[in-house]
Amino acid sequence: MDITGIMATSQHRYPFLLIDRILELEPGVRSVGVKNVTMNEPYMRGYTPEHPTVPPVLLVEHAAQIGCVLLLSVPANADKLGMFTGMQEVVFHRAVVPGDQIVTEVVIERLSSRAGKVRFASRVDGEVVVDGHFMFLLAPDPAKAVPVEA
Repeated sequence: MDITGIMATSQHRYPFLLIDRILELEPGVRSVGVKNVTMNEPYMRGYTPEHPTVPPVLLVEHAAQIGCVLLLSVPANADKLGMFTGMQEVVFHRAVVPGDQIVTEVVIERLSSRAGKVRFASRVDGEVVVDGHFMFLLAPDPAKAVPVEA
């Protein structure tokens, strides 16, 4: 899935869209996405300017966005918003720097019509840089609601 498909599925937009491409997608099962890290990222100027790294919270957000595409690719969820609600057992193994390509796999562990849990692992050059679990809610997307006639 290219950037156009990602934006058609997800509510995230520049400058906060942290996915460049979805490499693999099995709706309701798993997805693999990519983020190419450059020095041109807006957050690189303010976060550790002498030693630019991706802020750890944005590594989790990147994984959550890939999870959101996975969840919203299920036809029954097409008119919903995915909302991050928490994380568990998240471990940061090393810093991610400009020039790195993050490849993240997200796998659904539990999914209902309203909530769920996934596990994720993000890698650079095959080495895990962050992994863990996160939980989410699925709520109606007001932008996709059918207007009720008076």
